[in-house]
Amino acid sequence: MSERTPLYAEHLADGARMVDFHGWDMPLHYGSQVEEHHAVRRAGGLFDVSHMTVVDVEGDGATAWLRWLLANDVARLKAPGRALYTTMLNAEGGILDDLIVYRRDGGWRLVVNSATRKDDLAWMETQRRKDVMIRERPELAMIAVQGPDVMKLAAAWLGAAAPVVQALKPFGFVEDGDRFVARTGYTGEDGFEVILPGPTAASAWRTLREAGIAAAGLGARDTLRLEAGLNLYGQDMDPSVTPLESNLGWTLAWKPQERDFIGRAALERQREEGVPRRLIGLTLETRGVLRRGHQVMYDGRAIGELTSGAFSPTLGVGIGLARIDAGVEAIAEADVLTVDVRGKALPVKGMKPPFVSRKA
Repeated sequence: MSERTPLYAEHLADGARMVDFHGWDMPLHYGSQVEEHHAVRRAGGLFDVSHMTVVDVEGDGATAWLRWLLANDVARLKAPGRALYTTMLNAEGGILDDLIVYRRDGGWRLVVNSATRKDDLAWMETQRRKDVMIRERPELAMIAVQGPDVMKLAAAWLGAAAPVVQALKPFGFVEDGDRFVARTGYTGEDGFEVILPGPTAASAWRTLREAGIAAAGLGARDTLRLEAGLNLYGQDMDPSVTPLESNLGWTLAWKPQERDFIGRAALERQREEGVPRRLIGLTLETRGVLRRGHQVMYDGRAIGELTSGAFSPTLGVGIGLARIDAGVEAIAEADVLTVDVRGKALPVKGMKPPFVSRKA
């Protein structure tokens, strides 16, 4: 039997089509994935992300341990109230997960993917040092509030914290009583995420819905993140690839040189020997839809395959991420490639994501 978030009844009341998502009953859409996508781009949408795993890390050795466990350097967070995006790697540099880490007063908070929860917790426990405490927080819920108008629409619910949240820079957060509010999104839009006690989540959801923010499901979340050029774990990255092969080199903190982290030696070797594959964006030059697994062709030979693909509601064309052989990036950007879609060679154009940028 699938697990259910504290918002399960709210999804049913909103007419959601529920599906199994990594062992959770989650809303795919509430009638129209495309309408939900447009609602987020044009005004605002609510996503239940309570299936994701919140982990608090504390103890005298927590900072030093996280600097070793994660590829990005938490020492970059000079004071509480800031967060960063990072990957967690194995010794070969393969990506075990991507996550966000928050610096709090007296400790740290991690939010990791639901699909990797058991493996992540087991890995962290095997790597844990004696002066580090790891505490999963399954009693917490999480709601993502995304879109250009959500700060205005959610102001009454945020109350006195509204101007503080509005003033936060990207990857900033504030703790307002039992609400943990962060400006770290997965849609490319403005907005915030709130981590709050599970028993209070349904009331918060209803209040935000009554404020005019649309409910949005997994389908819209996927097309929004793809338009923003953001990787999805399990598709665009997994333990078989490194950050250098996944357009995530910017998340690797190489300095200071003396900081060791799990996977660093393997990544340094790959960087010296040459990264064999790269992740790029593709846009379809004709009608059709790109899908994961489609082969990317150039001059009659396969040079890679799509890791993610969808029809972009914002652009009205097919878009995708593809991992291609190193050395052909210039070809991908300069010439029209093709993608094999059920035996048809459809023309595509290589580009650097994002496909859709947030409006200023």
